[in-house]
Parts: sequence; structure tokens; C-alpha cells
Amino acid sequence: MSDMSAPATGAGPSLAAARDLSRTWWLFLIIGIFWILFGLFVLSYKVGSLLALAVFIGLTFLFTGVSQVITAFRVESWRWLWILGGILSLIAGIITLAWPNRTLLVLSVLLSWFLVIKGIVDVIDALAHTGRDWWWVGLLLGVLEFVLGIWAAGYAGRSLFVFVNLVGIYALFHGFAEIFAAFALRRVGHEIDAAIA
Repeated sequence: MSDMSAPATGAGPSLAAARDLSRTWWLFLIIGIFWILFGLFVLSYKVGSLLALAVFIGLTFLFTGVSQVITAFRVESWRWLWILGGILSLIAGIITLAWPNRTLLVLSVLLSWFLVIKGIVDVIDALAHTGRDWWWVGLLLGVLEFVLGIWAAGYAGRSLFVFVNLVGIYALFHGFAEIFAAFALRRVGHEIDAAIA
């Protein structure tokens, strides 16, 4: 009798935690729908979509800054680095919300040059590891990033176009991932309930 009850006590809390997490599947579904709607709105280029994107970026900077400052008081080493990162994120958030149009242009130009640098790094990495499986995928991705970055960096309007589309596409993919996670959690919850029953 005691031999059978020992595993149950060890597995009980983790099973209960998994069941509690599975009951929040609807929250992941709502978040996923929000991300998809946000992505579609950004990609629509309707009036206010760029402003919505700027506000989203500004709030992201602010939340990141607050999170880093809070984390700074929990870490034992390099606390000043966390505080500095948090302050810089807060300043970036305030600047983004105060001057959304200029901030979007600056961020889009930075993204363009980031794509150029990342493309070069990915091409070099792919060519250095030609023995790997699927190495050519990294090569194609690097070339695409490099060409896209050079094309966008040549003109601010193109940089903004690339930036907005990448954010919108990312939001769509992230939204679908959240929805898939929601239904996976729901299925796990049903399996746990069936196992307990």
C-alpha cells in the first residue's frame, strides 16, 4: 500500500499544477486573437495604424524598463547594469510616446542596418559550416536579410515599410502560436481530467 502511494504524492503537485495551467487556456486564446488583430491592423496601413505601432513600442519599452528596475533589486551582482538598462528603456519609452513619428523612422533605419549586419553574419556562419544539414537554408536567409536591409537602408520610406511589415508579420505568427498553445493546453486539461476520472 505504501509502495503505491509514494509515487502519487510526488506526482500530485505537478499534476495539479498542470491542470491549473490548462484551465487558463482561454487566456492564451484571447492573447492570440489580440496579436492577430494587432498584426492585421498594422499591416492594413489605415489611419492610426502607425500611431498604434508607436504606442505599442513605447509601452513595450516602458514595461521592459520597469521590469528591469524591479529585477535590479533582486539580483546580487551587476545590479547597476540592470538599473541602467531599465532607465534607458524608460527613456526610450517616453521618447517613443512623445515623438512617435520620428521614433518609428529611427527604429526602422536601425532595423535596416541590423538586417544588413545579421545577413552578413548568417552568410559567414552558413559558409563556415557547409557540412551541416540544411546549411544552405542559413545561407539563403542571410542573403535575403542582407538584400532586404540594403534595399530598406537606401530610403527612409522603404525602411519604415520593411519595419511595419516585419512587425505585422511577427504579430500574426505570434498570435497563431498563442492560439495553438491555447488549444494544446485545453487538450492536456481534458487528458488530465480523463486520467483522474
